[in-house]
Amino acid sequence: MPQENTIEFKGTKKGIYILIKELKDFETIKEEMIRRLEETKTFFKGAKILDIQCDTLSSQEKEQLSVLMKERYQMEIQTEVLGSGQVPRIFQGIHEGITKFHGGTLRSGQKINYEGNVVIVGDVNPGAEVVAQGNIIVMGNLRGIAHAGSNGNQEAFVVAYHLDPTQLRIADLIARAPDGAYEKPKGPEMARIIDRVVLIEPYLLRR
Repeated sequence: MPQENTIEFKGTKKGIYILIKELKDFETIKEEMIRRLEETKTFFKGAKILDIQCDTLSSQEKEQLSVLMKERYQMEIQTEVLGSGQVPRIFQGIHEGITKFHGGTLRSGQKINYEGNVVIVGDVNPGAEVVAQGNIIVMGNLRGIAHAGSNGNQEAFVVAYHLDPTQLRIADLIARAPDGAYEKPKGPEMARIIDRVVLIEPYLLRR
């Protein structure tokens, strides 16, 4: 059974923010959303949704919830909320923008999905996933899945003390190993897009 208050509706003068607690199971979130809206569908009919806030939801999952609210409950979805039929704005704050810090190792089955930059103070283990619309910085070993620039920013990058990801993506491109023999550096490594290819190389402080 879903937790009590898994989903909160925060009303403002401009509209409603939906706050969802971090849960692994999207179907549980979806069922709880339907239950809450069914209980109060008269009140929420035609309401304006400003944003869906949940670090563990992907853009596709937010889109599913947006479509559900729009089609079944005739709610008005703000342009910035995925699912409104509009192209989302690409996150531009990779040089100076909102950043989420996670202290500790991200273990198998854990996922972070954030609409900005993400800094992990620890390792990202196999089976864990980090998705960021901005940069991803891992102050440890990156062995799980990393997707930087997830909504289209090809200037985003991934940096880790040791890069050995299960999969690494920037925007819509997947990383490939360097050509020829490659000795792992003793310092941090960076993945970034060069000529439409995601390359992994030693990270130099002055680039």
